[in-house]
Amino acid sequence: MSDIEVIKNEIEAQIKVAQDAKMLDDVRVSALGKKGRVTELLKTLGAMPLEERVEFGKKINVIKAELEQQIADKKKELEEKLLNEKLKKEVIDVTLPCRPEVQGRIHPISKIYEEIVAIFAEMGFEVAEGPDIEDQFHNFNALNMPPNHPARQMQATFYVNSDVNKDFDVDNAYVVRTQTSGVQIRTMEKKQPPIRIIAPGRTYRADYDATHTPMFHQLEGLVIDKKTTMADLKGCLYDFIKAFFEVDDLPVRYRPSYFPFTEPSAELDVGCLKTKEELKIGVGNDWLEVLGCGMVHPNVLRAGGVDPDEYQGFAFGLGVDRLAMLKYGIPDLRTFFESDVRWIKNYGFTPLDFSAMTNGLSDNGGLAR
Repeated sequence: MSDIEVIKNEIEAQIKVAQDAKMLDDVRVSALGKKGRVTELLKTLGAMPLEERVEFGKKINVIKAELEQQIADKKKELEEKLLNEKLKKEVIDVTLPCRPEVQGRIHPISKIYEEIVAIFAEMGFEVAEGPDIEDQFHNFNALNMPPNHPARQMQATFYVNSDVNKDFDVDNAYVVRTQTSGVQIRTMEKKQPPIRIIAPGRTYRADYDATHTPMFHQLEGLVIDKKTTMADLKGCLYDFIKAFFEVDDLPVRYRPSYFPFTEPSAELDVGCLKTKEELKIGVGNDWLEVLGCGMVHPNVLRAGGVDPDEYQGFAFGLGVDRLAMLKYGIPDLRTFFESDVRWIKNYGFTPLDFSAMTNGLSDNGGLAR
């Protein structure tokens, strides 16, 4: 056996017995480093005849490549072994209950969303979604809102330039949607009546105080059929409000109102008792506005590709954040988005709470206080 074969066998033996990354790196340096045994053999090539030099050089390069591969394989093996040992030491028993002080909470907005979807799902509604960045046709024009409508002013709406290489053009700019009503138009464009959908999602307006934030959550509802009437609208919303607040005999009233996308339009109030200390739904002589609604305007049906001479429908819209404030007694809307751990611990829900209509909403979860 030649000297080079002896050196190779010795290095291979050292690689096999290496117990950790440091030992393996020491073997690599002693074999392939600047003063390593294989490197020293390469330095002897200059004194050899040409033919012998070529043959010996090829042999050394082959052995060098084999050793580098063996070292790489051994390194991978040691890393996997180290990882497995670490995983065994840091194993977590997921069957144990979480400590209360580190348990996460479900945000009230998420809980309200689940409750609303559960109620309307029982009524046969589907959930529809749309883009947050909307064109002005779906956000304004198709909803019977003319160019001079106050809601389209720049102090009320966030506009997005559609082309960064051009000067801002408000007439052709996109908007960060001010309402989820645009989803209604998109649904009519894609689906033929009968239609029964709710469209929850984030909306954005230039406003900020105790009851308004630049970003908030809204839910729109739309029903289109050949025989849909105002009576259907009132029955649908009464069933929803009664189930949501879990009050069997809930007093409600409808006040005439104006919305450009519905005619006639109304606002729904619920009976309540308002004092400085508390708000009780379903009792007392006070009234509280909850949502807006009405029969879909014929112009809106036409914009969505639906014939108003054949079909009619109703629509409604409500603020998800506002409903959460009313149901759970949260005084300031801004606190919803401040990421305060103390707040979510007080108003949040435990992870296993869920919303379903089987036994009533409250029987499936409650405030984690």
